[in-house]
Amino acid sequence: TYTGLFDHVRQLFAALPSAKIRGYKTGWFSFNTPGGRCETCKGAGVRTIAMNFLPDVDVPCETCRGKRYDRETLEVRFKGKNIADVLALSVEQAMEVFSEIPNISSKLSTLLDVGLGYITLGQGSTTLSGGEAQRIKLVTELAKVRNDARGSLRQRPKQTLYVLDEPTVGLHMADVEKLIHVLHRLVDGGNSVVVVEHNLDVMAEADWIID
Repeated sequence: TYTGLFDHVRQLFAALPSAKIRGYKTGWFSFNTPGGRCETCKGAGVRTIAMNFLPDVDVPCETCRGKRYDRETLEVRFKGKNIADVLALSVEQAMEVFSEIPNISSKLSTLLDVGLGYITLGQGSTTLSGGEAQRIKLVTELAKVRNDARGSLRQRPKQTLYVLDEPTVGLHMADVEKLIHVLHRLVDGGNSVVVVEHNLDVMAEADWIID
């Protein structure tokens, strides 16, 4: 939802013959609005049980069993997967499923570029770490800086100052390298990037270091 990826997924499902026969529009595949969502849990997939003097407990919805949608909506499938199956896919798995859909695969590719191939498409934003949340935001910004095959800038956005607070925390060295490449793409687009960082590999790529 944050990157705009889910809009394209819902549009794809709404365009499927089995959805058209039922008269399902794009909004039918949203778990935030009435229609195709499970109304027992209001699309949350869980029910919250209040515990006296203890933290609330979330339990899977007994109607949809955590799938967020009603039975009829889950009958619409793309490559054998319904909308709940898609939300359960990791970014890396989704790349294989949607490789032939450019407006979806391009966003998935950018998520992979920032080292987020392991998160699921339906993962709640409140479950992301600070570094993961920053990299999700980077993906939305990178959508504004699209490069063609020759690497020339198609559309130059307004120059922006990006401030990141230790985005490499918890990252594998290979993913740090991916992140550095992404930061270079932002700078090549005419933007400025300020990074609060202890990682020596990131520091070595900086034009200026302020200690």
